[in-house]
Amino acid sequence: MNRGTWGPWFFLVLLVVAHLLLHVTFGIGRGAPDLLTLALLLGARRVSGGGAAALGLGFGLLQDSLSALAFGAASATYAVLGLAGSRTRDLFVGDSALFMGLYLFAGKWLHDILYMVLADSVRSGEVVYAVLVDAPIGALYMTGVGLFIMGAYRAMGWRI
Repeated sequence: MNRGTWGPWFFLVLLVVAHLLLHVTFGIGRGAPDLLTLALLLGARRVSGGGAAALGLGFGLLQDSLSALAFGAASATYAVLGLAGSRTRDLFVGDSALFMGLYLFAGKWLHDILYMVLADSVRSGEVVYAVLVDAPIGALYMTGVGLFIMGAYRAMGWRI
């Protein structure tokens, strides 16, 4: 197996481990970037629709195992996000920094909105604030971290 085959998957596993370290071990919580969503969005562009949905379901079960409040909401959210992410490969060819930035931003924003709806985690008066202020800020944060990580990954000579 050459470096081009296992490299991206090893990278995605590292993102999942880093997500768990930051969120669970170090207890940073919302202050840490959402590396699990980043890993799903990057991995979804490498596999078929069913594979991406299964990858999303697995990531969602991992996320749901850490939360007792809305079990199943993350699983459904990640499965839908994985399927939608894999479909972008059919619509958009290439992986320029501009496209990947927009893709990561839209994916994280969609993730936050879907999770809010499915988990019913936002009170009715705070929905507009959560969707138009809080979610885009989180999406910008994850996009910046994602582009930095992708740049470092590409500097090693690998393609995501």
